[in-house]
Amino acid sequence: MNKPLWEAYALRYATVQRRRLENFIFHDLHDMATNMDYYVWFLKNDKETILIDTGFNKTAAKARKRNHLRCPIESLNQSGIKVEDLSDVIITHAHYDHAGNTDLLKKTRFHIQESEMSYATGPDMRHAFCRHAYDPHDICELIYANFEDRVRFHNGVYELRPGIEVHLVGGHTKGLQIVRVHTKRGWIVIASDAAHYLENFKNHSPFPIVLNTSDMLSGFELIKDLAESPEHVIAGHDPLTMSLYKRTGKSDLEIVSLIDPL
Repeated sequence: MNKPLWEAYALRYATVQRRRLENFIFHDLHDMATNMDYYVWFLKNDKETILIDTGFNKTAAKARKRNHLRCPIESLNQSGIKVEDLSDVIITHAHYDHAGNTDLLKKTRFHIQESEMSYATGPDMRHAFCRHAYDPHDICELIYANFEDRVRFHNGVYELRPGIEVHLVGGHTKGLQIVRVHTKRGWIVIASDAAHYLENFKNHSPFPIVLNTSDMLSGFELIKDLAESPEHVIAGHDPLTMSLYKRTGKSDLEIVSLIDPL
C-alpha cells in the first residue's frame, strides 16, 4: 500500500554566531566562525498540519544571547495555519530551543519519548552541565500538559500518521527522536539535533553537546538508512537549509519548502 504524501517546511525563527569548535568535536583551531540557525518544522496535507518542535521565546533568547527573529507559533498563524487547530506536535527533545512556547498551544497533544521526559525531570538535572540546555519552565509546561492528558509518551519507533514515522535516536539527549516523512520527492528525514549541521552527519563528526557519543554516531547511520539519499536529510540548525530549498509564503517569515530543493 502506498503511503500518503506530505508537504514539509522549515521556518527559521532565530540565529546566533558560533565558532566551529562549538559545533564539532573534531575541528581546526583556525576554523572560521559560523552561524547556528533555529527552526521549527511543519508537515501538511489537505486535512491537517503536524508541527515538529515549538522553538523558544524572546525571554529565553535574551537570557541565552540569541538573536530572536520572530515567534515561531505566531508565525504559523501569519502563514495561514490556525494554531488552535494543531492537534498533534512532535517534540524531538526537551531542550529549550525545541520545547518552548508550549503554553501557546493549549489544545495540542505533545508527542515525546518517555526516556526524554524521565531524564529532564530526573536526578541528573541536579548537575549544571546536564541541565544547561533545559529550561525548567518549559519542562513544567509539559508536566502541566500531561496532567491535562495532552502528552503522549513513546518508547522507540512509532507511526504518528501514515507517511510520518518517528524514530528514537538518543545521543544528543536521552530521548532525542527524529522524523521520517513521505513526500513527493521521497522519504526525507528531519534530523533535528541528531545532526545539527549536514557536516555532522556526512562526516560522522559529533556535535560537542552529547550525552552518548556512541548513540550519536549510530544515529548518523540510522539517518542514512531512513532517508532516500543524503540530500534528503534536513539538519537541525544548519543555515544551509535556507539556501538549499525554495522560499515559500510571506518573505518576512523565512519559510522554505523541504520538498522543493533549488
